[in-house]
Amino acid sequence: MKNATFKKSVITSAVSTALLMSFSTLAAEQAESKVEKGDIERIKVTATHRKVSQEELPFNISSVLGSDIEEQNITDSSELLRNVAGITIVDKGHRNGGTANNMIVRGINVESGVSGADVGQSTVPTVSTYVDSTPIFANFLLKDIERVEVLRGPQGTLYGSGALGGTVRYVMNKPDPLLTEGSIKLDLSQTDGSDGSNMTFDAMYNMPITDKSAVRFVVGKMDNDGIIDMPNLYQLDDEGVPLVSADDGSCKSASSSALSASELVNNGACYHAMKDVDSVDITYVKAAYGIEISDGLQLTLTHHYQTDEVGGRRAVTRGADYNGNVYGDYENGSTLLEPSERDVSLTSLEVEADFGFATLTSNTSSYDHQGSGWRDNTSLWVSGGRDWYNAWYTGNPRPASHVEAGFEDKALVQEFRLMSNEDSNSKIEWIAGVYYMDQERITTNLSHLRGLEYYGVADGGRWWVGAPTDKDLTYIRQEKFEDMAVYGELTYKVSDDFRATVGARWFDNTLKNNTAIDAYYGQAREIESVPFPTQEESDVLMKLNLSYDINDNTMVYATYSEGFRRGGSNAIPTDGPFAELNPESVETYGKDTVKNYELGVKGFARGLTYSADVYMVKWDNPQLNTGTAWWAFFMAQNGIAAETSGLELESSVALTDDVTMRVGYAFTKAELTDDLIQPQSLAVTAEAGQQLPGVAEHVFSLNLSHSTEIMYGIDMTSRLSGYYQSESTNTVVPTSTIYDEFDGFSIWNASVNFIKGDWGVSIYIKNLGNEEGVTGSYPDSYLSTDTGVFENFYGNNQKDFIARPQTMGASVSYLF
Repeated sequence: MKNATFKKSVITSAVSTALLMSFSTLAAEQAESKVEKGDIERIKVTATHRKVSQEELPFNISSVLGSDIEEQNITDSSELLRNVAGITIVDKGHRNGGTANNMIVRGINVESGVSGADVGQSTVPTVSTYVDSTPIFANFLLKDIERVEVLRGPQGTLYGSGALGGTVRYVMNKPDPLLTEGSIKLDLSQTDGSDGSNMTFDAMYNMPITDKSAVRFVVGKMDNDGIIDMPNLYQLDDEGVPLVSADDGSCKSASSSALSASELVNNGACYHAMKDVDSVDITYVKAAYGIEISDGLQLTLTHHYQTDEVGGRRAVTRGADYNGNVYGDYENGSTLLEPSERDVSLTSLEVEADFGFATLTSNTSSYDHQGSGWRDNTSLWVSGGRDWYNAWYTGNPRPASHVEAGFEDKALVQEFRLMSNEDSNSKIEWIAGVYYMDQERITTNLSHLRGLEYYGVADGGRWWVGAPTDKDLTYIRQEKFEDMAVYGELTYKVSDDFRATVGARWFDNTLKNNTAIDAYYGQAREIESVPFPTQEESDVLMKLNLSYDINDNTMVYATYSEGFRRGGSNAIPTDGPFAELNPESVETYGKDTVKNYELGVKGFARGLTYSADVYMVKWDNPQLNTGTAWWAFFMAQNGIAAETSGLELESSVALTDDVTMRVGYAFTKAELTDDLIQPQSLAVTAEAGQQLPGVAEHVFSLNLSHSTEIMYGIDMTSRLSGYYQSESTNTVVPTSTIYDEFDGFSIWNASVNFIKGDWGVSIYIKNLGNEEGVTGSYPDSYLSTDTGVFENFYGNNQKDFIARPQTMGASVSYLF
């Protein structure tokens, strides 16, 4: 791949050097502190719905405290998960970060680096995400969080569909009737390549109502200027149609009566440039109410709401424009802006009743997640390998194709869980639950050829003259999904040191699909939704875990676990001029399942915690979002088999009384074990042994922290964190036009925090080396442009998704 050389300012380099020198100097000091020295905090987690230290759980789990998230000024999940060993992220920035779950755990991924970037996916992700007890991928701003838990490996018995690679849980702070407290924080920063600045503000207030009830309010705001410049944008009229470059040198709307037919048929478009188009404006609100109704009966009601407005992609174009001018480091060659917006609302009610022998928990939640965005498809039409405009609408001097892509996902979730209470004399612990989900999803893709109707009327020699619409394609998929499950786990203490856990989950789900799909090609007509085949599935998942305490501080374990991801129904034309080849072969796609085999050891001592494991995951019928064989309509298919295996290491250690280190490493081998076959044509698209996309063979993370007390009672914490991943690929299909290879990269961050009383000040630099960190792309082979055919089209839709460039900032916080 081609690398860009990003520029660093003198002041950025100076502050970067100062931070690193500060850290290295302070790491050598031995200062007294008000907290106990030389020890590692053991974090309590609730991954099994019991609150225990993560070192006591007989499987691989990592966690990040909300206080660490706050102190490191982390605001989104991509940055957060680069602090967790062995996790890789396909980072597409804020435009797609709220709608596409791009987490990859244990190499369980066959999706391309651009999958989910614009089109609502048929399949669900391979890593399930939860906000408290609600299964939802919302990517809320990381505000007022107690901790984030990352469970590696299949978690099918407790967490159900989608937990193939693992589960990520966002555990939120709850109202506290014993505390009246609040906080305010303001963060200002600047990112390399931007002419503007970034601002993040958040506030929290916890207020008791009675001695057993309280409310908690949180507000978060992110307002970032962009970094991406677009030098070749069309000037558009109010209808989104490119303005015409008139003979007199002015720019006129295509609908203007002042334009002649000759100008409409022959003249090009008007262009202009815009800077920092990928701006980000996010508002987040949380309100929670908690009450202890009586002894052993508690209720918590929580509402989250977030709205995002993003001006464009954080993606750069390589190569040169139509005049041979090489694109700059932060330039994008598209001719149309690609903004997006979304709203997500989540309300949950948790009721917990302690009956003495067991605790019953009811979780009821409802969410509505919807959004839309523009996608510039012009290069798909005018590229040298396709020339669709030339074939269908010969001579259009202002080709402009865009898609209005939208989605809505809303659901009602109810879960009842009964769990035995701890009893030191009992040899058995158990948990049992019932789960129900009623979900509706709508995905829309409305394709437009802007200006077609005006050009067609003027150019009377075409078959589509007088086209009453500029619509090219309408695709509206409506899905209704119902899932019912019963699950349980039982742990038997064979002895004080030896435990055996068995678990099972029975599930039964149904997915119904009604879809309206039609290709207009200039012909206006009404379309109706058509029912497609219903997908019904029922099965049982199993789990077996054995653990043995070698001594009070060391445990070994072995695990066999299963996971699954629900199947679905494809919507493709079955008759008419765009009927697909053998449509019955792809009417539905089935669930995919994994079987995980794992051996591990973990332990702790004063100043040390560690875990290590080896695993092998066999993946049957892996699902892949792709296109049909003939007209390339959206669909999903099943492969035959894939396999991942690897090694995971993680440790936290107190190097001195003041310096702690957390280090993680993961080796992952992920590949197809059978050929991937296109189900309609029966063509082999990828052979066995092909590396799975987005998966880095080596991933390394490091966090160093030094704390001390300096003059005037000021506590100072210096941090240095690093992340490295090796090479990866863009797709599992090496012959695909979207195949690309990405270099390995490392991202380093440094910060210094000062605390005096209730005040805090932080100075930080993220991405010290200004690495581009590409993990997904639309390559030249897919979106290159042949400007020799349409000399009036100056755009280039090739895109590389880059990590957030070097960002330098400071924050001030106040607790009250």
